[in-house]
Amino acid sequence: MSTYDVAVIGSGPGGYVAAIRCAQLGMKTAIIEKYDTLGGTCLNVGCIPSKALLDSSHHYYDAVKHFEEHGIEIPGDVKVNLEKMIARKQSVVDTNTAGIKYLMDKNKIDVFHGLGSFKDATHITIAKADGKSETIEAKNSIIATGSKPSTLPFIEIDKKRIITSTEALSLTEIPKHLVIIGGGVIGLELGQVYRRLGAEVSVIEYMDRIIPTMDASLSKELQKVLKKQGMKFYTSHKVTAVKTTAKKVIITADDKKGNPVEFEGDYCLVSVGRRPYTDGLGLENAGVKLSETGQVEVNDHLQTNVANIYAIGDVVRGAMLAHKAEEEGVFVAETLAGQKPHIDYNLIPGVVYTWPEVAAVGKTEEELKDAGVSYKSGQFAMRALGRSRASGDIDGFVKILADASTDEVLGVHMCGARVADLIAEAVTAMEFRASAEDIARMSHAHPTYAEAVKEAALAATDNRPLHS
Repeated sequence: MSTYDVAVIGSGPGGYVAAIRCAQLGMKTAIIEKYDTLGGTCLNVGCIPSKALLDSSHHYYDAVKHFEEHGIEIPGDVKVNLEKMIARKQSVVDTNTAGIKYLMDKNKIDVFHGLGSFKDATHITIAKADGKSETIEAKNSIIATGSKPSTLPFIEIDKKRIITSTEALSLTEIPKHLVIIGGGVIGLELGQVYRRLGAEVSVIEYMDRIIPTMDASLSKELQKVLKKQGMKFYTSHKVTAVKTTAKKVIITADDKKGNPVEFEGDYCLVSVGRRPYTDGLGLENAGVKLSETGQVEVNDHLQTNVANIYAIGDVVRGAMLAHKAEEEGVFVAETLAGQKPHIDYNLIPGVVYTWPEVAAVGKTEEELKDAGVSYKSGQFAMRALGRSRASGDIDGFVKILADASTDEVLGVHMCGARVADLIAEAVTAMEFRASAEDIARMSHAHPTYAEAVKEAALAATDNRPLHS
């Protein structure tokens, strides 16, 4: 029987990063992956393939809508080859998953393919696809099994007409009318992909606004822009039934007044969140406890009630984000090595990869109001930037929230071009507890989108932006 200092179950961003850090710190490490390829949901059917399709569809959209104004003329009609687009997406996925395999080899991490299940607290049985199994011994284990798409009790996902994000990444045709249940990140990103390619897209959201966990100003701005692009939104609608015929899906919902409304499309994307995935783990054999919501219960050290078993990522409390899982993977590895790592969960950024992008870190205005915190706000429109005018990306803004008395930055909320990258500046500033004045006095290159951060900081400091 092979023995290890650490066994990691799950090879998504949290799991493979945890394994790498454990190996770097001198621990003999194994990683167990249920599927044939490494990388988990993120690399195979999540973050990476969705961004590949977002980029491809964005190129097509620009060719149809914007090339002419840039003086680029294409003879004949611009056409979509969906098969090629999906194939490119898959090649991106394959390259990335091969890269994870390389990193495992480089760091001398043993990879086991099969369903890992606890036999007891220190032994894990791996059931392989060929019917064989083997057991390994691990001094410590890290559960990093991630999440799966959620659904509603009355919806049966048939993976043909009623689909999840997984199937939406590999459609063989462009929908005529894609109805999306859920106005969160995943639904909006995939909705924009197919809207750009010519589909009619309707988004049904139970809450009174899209991306409801983010600052309300971001919800309002993104919905305004996506509506201009042709997406339709039905907020404050409660879906009550979803039925299929041979080539149609019929969705029934109650509007905000309780009146029934019917939607008909050829595809329905169910995008109502994700659930922790612990199926087949055999947690009961190790004595690991789950919460009422199905999450693995952990303490502040990400340690379960069984001392030598830890859990990270989507399977535990907190935001279901790949980069949050990565930070937790490093945290557990360094804890096992006797170090004293730290994660500030308030400073884990959130991003929506539509175009314009949306990004945020820290507290929203709603959270500050609910907590009774006295704050000041500074906002700057992207359209006032020379760089935005040059590229034609004039939608959006940057908003900075700062403490009214100390000027410490409490939250930064952005919508615009490349804000998925710009948010890192805000995270860095907030990690060092910067004031709005600190950011305002830092030199920002001209012309860049980043100048909007400086201008918003100036607006939050003494209401003195230079370019508005």
